Amino acid sequence: MALFERRGKAAGGSLRPEKGFAPGTGNNGGSRSTATLEAKASRAGPLVYLQSNGQPVWTVRDYASLAREGFTRNVIAYRAVRMVAEAVGSVPFMLSEAGERLDTHPLLDVLRNPNERQSGSELLEAITCNLLLAGNAYLEGVALDGNLRELHALRPDRVRVVPGADGWPEAYVYAVAGGSVRFDQTVASGGAMAPILHLSFYHPLDDHYGFAPIEAAQTALDIHNVSSAWNKALLDNAARPSGALVYQGGEGNLTEEQFDRLKAELEESFQGARNAGRPLLLEGGLDWKAMSLSPHDMDFQEARNAAAREIALAFGVPPQLLGIPGDNTYSNYQEANRAFWRQTILPLLRRTAQSIESWTRHLYGAGLELNPDESMITALASERDQMLQRVVTADFLTVNEKRKALGYAPVENGDALPDQE
Repeated sequence: MALFERRGKAAGGSLRPEKGFAPGTGNNGGSRSTATLEAKASRAGPLVYLQSNGQPVWTVRDYASLAREGFTRNVIAYRAVRMVAEAVGSVPFMLSEAGERLDTHPLLDVLRNPNERQSGSELLEAITCNLLLAGNAYLEGVALDGNLRELHALRPDRVRVVPGADGWPEAYVYAVAGGSVRFDQTVASGGAMAPILHLSFYHPLDDHYGFAPIEAAQTALDIHNVSSAWNKALLDNAARPSGALVYQGGEGNLTEEQFDRLKAELEESFQGARNAGRPLLLEGGLDWKAMSLSPHDMDFQEARNAAAREIALAFGVPPQLLGIPGDNTYSNYQEANRAFWRQTILPLLRRTAQSIESWTRHLYGAGLELNPDESMITALASERDQMLQRVVTADFLTVNEKRKALGYAPVENGDALPDQE
C-alpha cells in the first residue's frame, strides 16, 4: 500500500460553512449569526491527522459463524477437531453384565452399525465434532419391539430444547427445510426410552445448552485468521509494507500531471507480486516513509504460534501433536500423545458411554455397564504392559482378583491365594 502526499496550495474549489453552523455559537440549535466569512475559499490549509488503534472486530458467537471461521477456515482448529474425533471413533465399546463381559448384545450391534449411512466409528466422530463445535450433540434413537434399532446424530443448530413447566426439557424440536419434528421426552411405562439423547459440555450461563470449546478459542481463532489474511495481502504486494511517498522539492508541490504520472508508475512498476525484486528509483525531492511494521518488527510468526497454541489448548490437544513449534523432541511427543489420550480422549469416551448406558436403561435394564475398550488403545500399550506385569507378579492377589483388575471375568477355583512356600 502506498500513500501520496502533496504539499502546497491546490487550485479551484470553495469552502462553505456547514448548514446550521455559525462561528462562535456552536451547532446546538441556538441563535445563528448573520456574519459572513471574510476569508477567501481555498482547499489548501494546515492538516492534523490523528491515528489510534480501533476496537477489535470479533467473530459472531453462533454455531454457523464459529464453524465457518474455525473448522472450515482455520487449519489448527480443523486438525484439532479431527484428531479428537478420529481418536474417539477408533475405540470400540465393551459391554459387561455382573462383571462378565458380553461378546454379543443388541446394544453392541446397534453401536457397531447404527444406521445405513454410518458405521459406529463415523457416528462417534459426528457426535464428537458436534460437541467440540457446538457444545451440544443430539442422538436420535429408533426403538422397535423393545430393542434399539438405529441411531442418528442430529445437527445441533437444527435442534431446539422445549422446556416444560418445571424447567426441564420435555421435548426437542428438529427443524429443517421449512418443516419440524417434535420429539417428546416423556418416558411411558412398558420399557420405552426417550427418543433423544442430549450430550453437552458444561455452560455456566445456560441451563439447557452446552458451551463449545471452539467458542472459548474465538479470540485466538480471529488472531490466527487475521494474521494469515494480513500475510497473504503482504505477499500479494511483493512483501512490501505500507508507506508514503513524500515530495519535498524546493517548489513545494507537484503539478497535477507529475502527480498522476508518478502514481501510475508506482502502481505499474512497484506494487504487486509481479513486480517483486524491482528497485524503487526516486528522483530529487522524493522520500519514502514507512507507515507499518515489518513482519520481523511485529514478531509475526511468534504471534501466530501463540494463537495456535491457545486454539490447541481449547480442544485439549498438545501443541506438539499439531506440529506447532515448541518442545518437539521424540520423548516429549510420546508423553504428549499419552497425555492427549488420558486427559482428553478417555474422559470424553467414558462420559459418552455412561450417557448411552443411562439412556438405554429403560430397554435393557440397569445391570449393563458400557465402557470404552482401553485395551485397544495402542498409544497406552506401554502403560498397560507395566500394569499387567505388576498385577501378575503380585503374590497377595488371588487369580480372580488379578483377572478383575485386568477386566476379565472370574474363573472357577480362582479365589484362593497362591502358594506362599
